[in-house]
Amino acid sequence: MPAQIELQVEEEEAGERLDAFLAEQLVDLSRSRVQKLIVQQQVMLNGEVCLSKKELVQVGDLIHLTIPDAEPLNLQPEEIPLDILYEDAELLIVNKSAGLVVHPAPGHSSGTLVNALLWHCRTESGTSTLSGIGGIQRPGIVHRLDKDTTGAIAIAKSDRAHVHLQQQFQHKTARRDYLGIVYGAPKTESGTVNAPIGRHSGDRQKMAIVAEAEGGRAAVTHWQVKERIGNYTLINFELETGRTHQIRVHTAHMGHAIVGDSAYGSGRSVGVNLPGQALHAWRLRLKHPVSEEWIEAIAPPPTSFTTLLDVLRKRK
Repeated sequence: MPAQIELQVEEEEAGERLDAFLAEQLVDLSRSRVQKLIVQQQVMLNGEVCLSKKELVQVGDLIHLTIPDAEPLNLQPEEIPLDILYEDAELLIVNKSAGLVVHPAPGHSSGTLVNALLWHCRTESGTSTLSGIGGIQRPGIVHRLDKDTTGAIAIAKSDRAHVHLQQQFQHKTARRDYLGIVYGAPKTESGTVNAPIGRHSGDRQKMAIVAEAEGGRAAVTHWQVKERIGNYTLINFELETGRTHQIRVHTAHMGHAIVGDSAYGSGRSVGVNLPGQALHAWRLRLKHPVSEEWIEAIAPPPTSFTTLLDVLRKRK
């Protein structure tokens, strides 16, 4: 059956284009796919079919989106090991390793988390049990983790789980905590970075602090020092929003970039061979999409992360 999704526009989202709003709220749907659904008359705004992707949404607008049944998958299942933190018939939570791209994209047509999930969730007949709402390239994918960011990521195994989990991330009932090692020593023990994020004007592969009037989206990151280690600091981050590269952009904005972050940091050597930035999604807390019981998945940090901590502590 086609999936039905209902969203309501909040104050900070008023004035956005309809296609941009939907693509931001439903991270598993690309903007081009949202636009196609609008053309196909699958989007209703306040009870009426909306045919304009440029329609500006207003506070309180009610948007109803119908996601047609998924097309047959053309991706190949691949036997890639998964570190599973939780699994039942509706939900899968995986501790993603560094270097693992979440879903296929130009330059990464295989070897992704999706390829691994298709293998893990295949039936005897060879079909996938993953939710199809994300489309043929992103089955089951509900939220993002950067390629080189490790840690807990939730996967929907049914369409009803997908809708439920997506709404939890939209309404901020699902909580995500990260551990990151940054350069330098923040002056306070905790704080909040409230700075909008948008596409970098000079490098389309990067994000940057961009005023909302210029297209930036509201982004809020709460942080608390866990350990001061000489000229480095271990920090716990809690996301209130989920913008692309949010923690990496916000820490660079603070003047304390994530260690090992070649895109937003200094690239200084720390004497440890890191596979990417020292950022790990260590805790994911959400409600089960059927039972409504709270689930807390704890993802142990990778060896590279703990080794870096040990090396820095010895230097202290």
